[in-house]
Amino acid sequence: MFLPFGEIFGEVFMQEEKKIDAVECFVEDISKAREIFWINTAVQAAKGSCRKYVSDGAQSDNISRKDIDEAEARLIRFAPYIERVFPETESQGGIIESPLAKISKMKSYLESHGDKIFGDLFLKCDSHLPISGSVKARGGIYEVLKYAEELAVAEGILKYEDDYSVLAEDRFKEFFSGYSVAVGSTGNLGMSIGIISAKLGFKVDVHMSHDAKEWKKEVLRKAGVNVCEYSGDYEKAVAEGRKLAMADPRCHFVDDENSIDLFLGYAVAGRRLARQLAEQNIPVSEGNPLYVYIPCGVGGAPGGIAFGLKDEFGDNVHIYFAEPVQAPAMTLGLITGKFEKISATDVGLSGLTEADGLAVSRPSALVSPIMQRMLDGCFTVKDERLYPYLANLGELEDIWIEPSACAAFPGPGLVSVNVINCKKKHCHPTHIVWATGGNAVPENIMREYCKKSRDVKETN
Repeated sequence: MFLPFGEIFGEVFMQEEKKIDAVECFVEDISKAREIFWINTAVQAAKGSCRKYVSDGAQSDNISRKDIDEAEARLIRFAPYIERVFPETESQGGIIESPLAKISKMKSYLESHGDKIFGDLFLKCDSHLPISGSVKARGGIYEVLKYAEELAVAEGILKYEDDYSVLAEDRFKEFFSGYSVAVGSTGNLGMSIGIISAKLGFKVDVHMSHDAKEWKKEVLRKAGVNVCEYSGDYEKAVAEGRKLAMADPRCHFVDDENSIDLFLGYAVAGRRLARQLAEQNIPVSEGNPLYVYIPCGVGGAPGGIAFGLKDEFGDNVHIYFAEPVQAPAMTLGLITGKFEKISATDVGLSGLTEADGLAVSRPSALVSPIMQRMLDGCFTVKDERLYPYLANLGELEDIWIEPSACAAFPGPGLVSVNVINCKKKHCHPTHIVWATGGNAVPENIMREYCKKSRDVKETN
């Protein structure tokens, strides 16, 4: 069961010993793979400071608003190239962006199977981002583009003022073929990195755990990517990939756990969402708060998005991460204050989940301390919930996503009951569930997902 707001929070945090008791209570429930809902009181204490925190530079890594500006400008420079080599981006002029869809029918379904949702419900369809069909198309593609730009500019074959569509020419592919790109991934980041790197001409190695989805490995192999498989979990694949890349001075390793470039590529999403909300005449203010729910693995993508959202909306946006009960990496790291120094496996969890994109046991060392200052909370979800969400979203809204992208759907109901209603806010909220992947899923695999949804119904 989810732990109601009032049972854990309130006066317990007035005394240090009771705070410790509350943490222990959460860790015990996490270790037993129970669904939990945690509210980050540190954010409440820091109210009014998040936007300045972003502007001035987060933590010792000094990531600031200026860096988001530069990332956005770089993506604009590359737009002519993206448009030329990926025809599916022509309608957006080479800008990689996803729709914001109102999902009223899905809202009714969620309310009929849970709590009332105060306000409108939208889906940010990063499940349908062009090129790789997942949120990783933001940060993953951005980091590879930045690496390619740095190499070409240093070589003197590209100037910042050039039309970047020239990068599609064979002379650039020949140049990039002398370099390689590597990444450790559960699947979606690997697909983004692999597809764009191979298109530019780089040699590419994607290091994956053996239990990663087979169809994702096949997509990569067809794109000309070398897939390296490892027994064990995501952490082993990353460690081995990093070790091999470090031994090659002409290899760039995309580090999902510690990359500032990845983080900034995701952060640009805040600017993009602000424009989409304005186009749909959806206000964001103290009286019209924005609530955003994002599935979380290691934390790079949701963390970067959260950072960008806080830059845009300050205290008027409230962000929650969703994780599987067997892999609550960020949740555990934040609740205990140990960040990357504690793993889900340390408390007896397997780290295995049907939400393969979230099958991570330890959070990012870069992102988790930053999130302590701006994340409103976390919640966990059991695997058996994912397939009914998937099937009903598809049937009701004709939007098809993968299981990991469904993890955030409990969020609007939880927050409506435990936060909005508890505080008796007289407000008009907007809820956005961030769909992180799914458009690249082969049709036969999606049919299997829907069958699992029916099996869950029959079991229940």
